[in-house]
Amino acid sequence: MKTPSDEVEGEQEQLDRQLGELLQELRVAMPGVQLLFGFLLAVPFNQRFGQVTDFQKDLYLVTLLCSAFASALFIAPTAYHRIMFRHRDKPQLIHTATRMALAGLVALALAMTCAVLLVTDFLFKESTAVVATALAAAAFGWFWFGLALSRRLMGRRSH
Repeated sequence: MKTPSDEVEGEQEQLDRQLGELLQELRVAMPGVQLLFGFLLAVPFNQRFGQVTDFQKDLYLVTLLCSAFASALFIAPTAYHRIMFRHRDKPQLIHTATRMALAGLVALALAMTCAVLLVTDFLFKESTAVVATALAAAAFGWFWFGLALSRRLMGRRSH
């Protein structure tokens, strides 16, 4: 979908702007996933980790893997760009990097939701853990994806 700024810019300027915006968005997401991943790497070395249930250990593994996958997806556009540098394939780079960023956001939302479940399951009753996790999942789903997707669908209906 073309924006008003797309009509004023030339194709190369538009691609440069889109790439710059994408890189800035990745810079915003990366600290969150790095912080979560670092915390998760330290968790098993805590003395209380021996007190977790089998469910919590399995959930920890899923959370760790989702966090690692999110990190991989957020960093992947950098590697892709370096490898494809000077091959004049910026449209494909932007397309691929956008998909990687969106997949990274899904993986990060899952990791953070699982982290909420892990901590609340360890500290509180099952009902509290379920409610807190459902609220976290709903918040990530709506604010990260639902709001923009609903706006996008409404925009399509008005055209």
